[in-house]
Amino acid sequence: MRRTMLTALPLVLSTAALHPARAAAAQPLAIPKVTKDKVICFALYTVSNNVLKLTAQLYPLAPEDDRTVRLEIKKDGNWRQIAETKVIEDGWTAPFRVEKWDTSRDVDYRVAHGKNAFYTGTVRKDPVDKDTFVMAAFTGNSILPQHGGDIPKTDIVANIKRINPDLLFFSGDQVYNHTKHYAAWLKFGRDFGDIIRNVPTITIPDDHDVGQANLWGAGGKKAGTQAGDDGGYFAPAEYVKQVERAQTSHLPDPYDPTPIQQGIGVYYTALTWGGISFAIIEDRKFKTGPKGLIPQQGPRPDHITNPDYDPKSIDVPGATLLGERQLKFLRHWATDWRGADMKVVLSQTVFCGGAHIHGTRNNRLHADLDSNGWPQTGRNKALAEIRKAFALMVAGDQHLGTIIHHGIDDWNDAGYSLCVPSIANLYLRWWAPLVPGKNRAPGMPEYTGEFLDGFGNKVTVWAVANPGEQENHDKLTTRAAGFGVVRLDKKTRRITLECWPRNVDVSAPDAKQYPGWPKTIRQEDNYARKPVAYLPTLKITGQTDPVVQVVDESTGEIVYTIRINGQSFRPKVFKKGAYTIHVGEGPQRKILKGVQSVDEADAKSIDVAL
Repeated sequence: MRRTMLTALPLVLSTAALHPARAAAAQPLAIPKVTKDKVICFALYTVSNNVLKLTAQLYPLAPEDDRTVRLEIKKDGNWRQIAETKVIEDGWTAPFRVEKWDTSRDVDYRVAHGKNAFYTGTVRKDPVDKDTFVMAAFTGNSILPQHGGDIPKTDIVANIKRINPDLLFFSGDQVYNHTKHYAAWLKFGRDFGDIIRNVPTITIPDDHDVGQANLWGAGGKKAGTQAGDDGGYFAPAEYVKQVERAQTSHLPDPYDPTPIQQGIGVYYTALTWGGISFAIIEDRKFKTGPKGLIPQQGPRPDHITNPDYDPKSIDVPGATLLGERQLKFLRHWATDWRGADMKVVLSQTVFCGGAHIHGTRNNRLHADLDSNGWPQTGRNKALAEIRKAFALMVAGDQHLGTIIHHGIDDWNDAGYSLCVPSIANLYLRWWAPLVPGKNRAPGMPEYTGEFLDGFGNKVTVWAVANPGEQENHDKLTTRAAGFGVVRLDKKTRRITLECWPRNVDVSAPDAKQYPGWPKTIRQEDNYARKPVAYLPTLKITGQTDPVVQVVDESTGEIVYTIRINGQSFRPKVFKKGAYTIHVGEGPQRKILKGVQSVDEADAKSIDVAL
């Protein structure tokens, strides 16, 4: 995220202010005046658990225009209406929810308004039968010329068509205008509509989307300053709700829809698609602001430049990251493997301090409290829940592509994260440690390996897409811009992480990713904590790839849950003692109680018939 002071925010954008003719005359980011047959700009959709959620985004309607929008599907060569909804004028969205959706086939759809306005696309069949699920991931879609945002996105759109992903994920900062989200959101739709009309798409708003340079949501309270470092939202609550409605109303229903302060909603939820279960979290909505909570040790409350500070001194009581509501959600999600072979957490940013230098090459920070490395206790609580699902983490925001293996008590005892680079990038960052990393793989650069970040968190860095020497190259590649791709092989349970520069044809034989990519990991690497003991090997009949859950009988705590690969599995545990093992799903599930841990050399096994 760019770190600049904001200009004053106006009150909520009114319908009149968003009329195309007036907007074009009054706003630098003009809303095109369109004919009535072009009034539907774009549409976003997801499907999960046989429920289609689709939100159509309209240009402003004239007072005399109908406020009803229809959703139609093609059946036997004819268009048939299946739903209709009323336009929400504050942001001009038209959300649909259709239950009992047929996921077994591609379905052509169109959104219709009036007699002549149609927007067409395809709701894809559930790719559950594909061995490899492919997700493309993005962040930082600036449209400002100084960001390189005036360069067309045609290279990205062309590459996404070549990759043909099963899911698109935009992790935040889809909009870089702090007062005109609606106008910039329409531009986002014009830039990417050609791919999102036919591919399920997750968009989650970050700080720039809601009109701030940084965001510590603090449960929805009103921020006292534009910088937001005292916690909360500076824009009017109705503006924030308009943004979230536009970007998230097509996501599956929230896990717990209870609004936060000021009536602002939540969208954290789970999506199951293609045999992959995604947890979509809001890592900034409940996060505490640093101002007034910890001593300021730099030019701003969130930037620590004092090299002598004690990281433990800022991990204070009352500092929250995800909040109890989202931790409860992750705890539940980690145990729910219905329809899922593998799991992924999608968030706004990564759970560590992932950069040392911000903005210019001489601006070294010791710690950036805007990252998910702080507060450390909240960070560790989140990672502890996530690793129980052996889940990969994918995020953006840092303007810097990285692969990091996270640690809580020891290096590498939690999961891997892929942070994707910005689509367009003005505010540069670098991972530039002052000492070489420890325990580097052979031939790896000195900036890789095991480190403590500025908060004392344990991180192992595997790849970094630092900016090049020519920082203002017009094709953005030297500004470390690009996008990420995740390939999840459900047959082998291997995960391949990719990071592509802008203006590279990914299908070309000589196409190169950023240094360090691609990297392939195993699903079980996302809980690589070293075992203290093992449980007997489970030899299972009656089901292939069953779910196995391990419960510590001394505490009642679920140690982890995983869908195993095959019919044999040796559970690892992290202390000696007695455990309960749940094997299988549904009526055939077996519960094995009082299973004693054994040493690694013990070849004991248990036959489990399901």
